[in-house]
Amino acid sequence: MIQLLVVDDDYSIRAIMQEAFNEEKYDVKVCESGESALKLIKKRDFDLVITDLMMEGMSGLELMDQARKMKDNLGFLIITAYGTIKTAVEALQNGAYDFITKPFSISHIKSRVDKFMEYKGLKEENQKLKQKLSFDKKYNKLVGTSPGMQMIFNQIDIVADSDAPVFIQGESGTGKELIAQAIHDNSNRRNQPFIKVNCPAIPETLFESTLFGHEKGAFTNAIKTYKGLFEEADGGTLLLDEITEMPVSMQAKLLRVLQEDVITRVGSAKEIPINVRVIATSNRDIQKTIDEKKFRSDLYFRLNVFPIKVPSLRSRPEDIPVLVIHFINKFKEKYQFDHKDLEKETLEFMVSRQWPGNIRQLENLVERAILYSGKEEILRLEHFSMEPEMMKNDSMNVDDMALMTIAEMEKRMIFKTLKNTGNNRTKAAEILDISVRTLRNKLNQYKDEGLEVPL
Repeated sequence: MIQLLVVDDDYSIRAIMQEAFNEEKYDVKVCESGESALKLIKKRDFDLVITDLMMEGMSGLELMDQARKMKDNLGFLIITAYGTIKTAVEALQNGAYDFITKPFSISHIKSRVDKFMEYKGLKEENQKLKQKLSFDKKYNKLVGTSPGMQMIFNQIDIVADSDAPVFIQGESGTGKELIAQAIHDNSNRRNQPFIKVNCPAIPETLFESTLFGHEKGAFTNAIKTYKGLFEEADGGTLLLDEITEMPVSMQAKLLRVLQEDVITRVGSAKEIPINVRVIATSNRDIQKTIDEKKFRSDLYFRLNVFPIKVPSLRSRPEDIPVLVIHFINKFKEKYQFDHKDLEKETLEFMVSRQWPGNIRQLENLVERAILYSGKEEILRLEHFSMEPEMMKNDSMNVDDMALMTIAEMEKRMIFKTLKNTGNNRTKAAEILDISVRTLRNKLNQYKDEGLEVPL
């Protein structure tokens, strides 16, 4: 219902207007002065105020000015018998939607009210679109409406513009790198470099040179001076992805850099000041790696100024439909399909799954389904080509999986995948969507537990 407030010191005008607008779609209140109107505006929300311009005490323009300080989206329609161009321009410049001179017909003023409501609706719709675009840009590719993801968005807002180190913890495939990117993109460093370092991929002997650089001749094959990634990221953000895979020998050197904001290239004694915001990620149990002397506690405390823990996909199943739609749209556009939709039963099955590979696994399967479906517009379960043991009613069905620990489920998947690939670790790691090094670490862990591990 449209909420109208009519303000006029002429009783007859108030009575005529209230009677004219006293219909089903209007809720009309009347006031005889600007002062009384302000009191009512404080208590109630109105869509539009129709006010006389010249009244005893507070004028219509003064009322509009005072009311807008309380509720800046309140609409005003000014009525006056003093219809000079100057007055009209002043009213419009001060924010009035329209200006009508006395005498006026009821049909004319009704049409003005209807036009205002149409304008108000378009304005609100435009604002929602702007907010959505702003939100999409703000969080880049992060998708989710669950409480866990809303907390992540809030944490990004809090920490982005600071220089505090951030430590992001979560399982593989949960989106830790995207969160780091969002922090950088929403910071005052957004126009400076964002450098990503994949710690497991760097050989131990090259770690120091990779991060801090080296001078020409510092070691064999150092044929020229090399700027390390800290220097490349100067002024911006450096992401140390899976930092718990960093050799212990490097951790003390990294700690010094974080404490003193200087680096020293290999083969040089010169200290180079740097201004780098560091974000670290890990999919490991941090306390366990510290207890095992594989990660320095002092480095952890230095990095863990602002911790962010990313929830697994199985802990936020309400995000799965949103993510599936997001990925369908993404890959539909990538592979130039006009229309793709998802069978209801298939979506229900996907929501019921545990997704040990988290969002990355879900994304890969949606891309696979888009490709398998070809010209078919409806994506069905068979298009996702999931591993048979994940779909059939056998030892790895959804009901039985619900009775396992995550660690046991992970273990079974690893052994089953190795069996299916003839113990080809590279291929198994690719199917499981983990690194070969992570697979090797898992197998070593199972061996330490006394299990027979495939060679």
